[in-house]
Amino acid sequence: MTPVELSRTVLHAVRCAVDAGDLAVDPHRLSDLPRRVSVAPPGPGGHGDYATNVALQLARPAGQPPLRVAEVLRPHLAHAPGIRDVQITGPGFLNIRLDRSTGSGLVQRVLAEGLRYGYSDLFAGRVFALRVPYEVRAEVLADSLSRIVASQGGRVEVQHEEFATSSPPSRPLFVADGTLVLRPLPAPEDPAPLGPDAARWALLHPAPHDRPRISADHLVQRESNPLFRVRYAHARTRAVHRNAADLGFEARPADADLAPLPTADVDLDTSGPAQTTLLRLLADHPRLLSSVVPADATCPDPGTPSRLARHLVTLADAVIPFLPTVLPRGAEKPSAAHRARLALADAVGSVLAGGLSLLGIDAPDHL
Repeated sequence: MTPVELSRTVLHAVRCAVDAGDLAVDPHRLSDLPRRVSVAPPGPGGHGDYATNVALQLARPAGQPPLRVAEVLRPHLAHAPGIRDVQITGPGFLNIRLDRSTGSGLVQRVLAEGLRYGYSDLFAGRVFALRVPYEVRAEVLADSLSRIVASQGGRVEVQHEEFATSSPPSRPLFVADGTLVLRPLPAPEDPAPLGPDAARWALLHPAPHDRPRISADHLVQRESNPLFRVRYAHARTRAVHRNAADLGFEARPADADLAPLPTADVDLDTSGPAQTTLLRLLADHPRLLSSVVPADATCPDPGTPSRLARHLVTLADAVIPFLPTVLPRGAEKPSAAHRARLALADAVGSVLAGGLSLLGIDAPDHL
């Protein structure tokens, strides 16, 4: 279950509680019910895979303390498909633990959808107006925003305006008459000598209000180069896939085989075993794409391409130390665990390639 699907599940639980009369809401305040629910990894003191503050949002329209609202919502949410357990912490946070069998389902979904994983029709029929100056960074940012909005079924109409580079605007981003006027801090020099891929990365990776760094550092094949790490991770997933084919086995996700590796095999980070971290990052990809237009907003969020780039770096950094565990070692025979890990590696490779394509950057199979 992805965060987007979990958010919809939480919303469904809210509506069920209201319809059943368990959660009394003033008819005059029905418009205060949330249309979207935020879910995120739990903070300090939390439990499970995700947490939501929906009970705190509903306290006022329900006329009850958040803790009581959480107690009402808990059984409606706990019985939803894909939910293993729900706990209440703090003033009313719902901490959700997912059914682990959904891990293989997530990998199967990514493999089935390929580069289009995370796409939806969330903004089908909606057209967003975007006004940009004739400046290379603004043009590249507008193109990437258009790609991400299109992945969610929407469309961006780009208009151009003159821009005096000698006097950068004090307000890089603002909305006028429903049109997003996009004025990111311009590139200090022409990025074309870097080549199309490195140039786009140099312009998109920093937030729009940050000055992009145009240098040959974006071309070096070292760990210090985030673009190299992302493309290297993708190329390594493809190499592992080819090597597995040479050994005569293929990817096959299975519930039991996606159980976490012992931390002695892969010491990824303190947040948990390798598979858990990778599955969480994969599940978060659709939420990141769908948040290109925030709830109740009338225009795309210009920071989305930067967040997508950073998400890809995090995913690449998580999969690189995991890949040595995918193939059998020495006289070891391919097992169900190896086939499941290969499926997970393939899924990560698809998301890396798909994410780069939304930034307009190539993802080579060989590097």
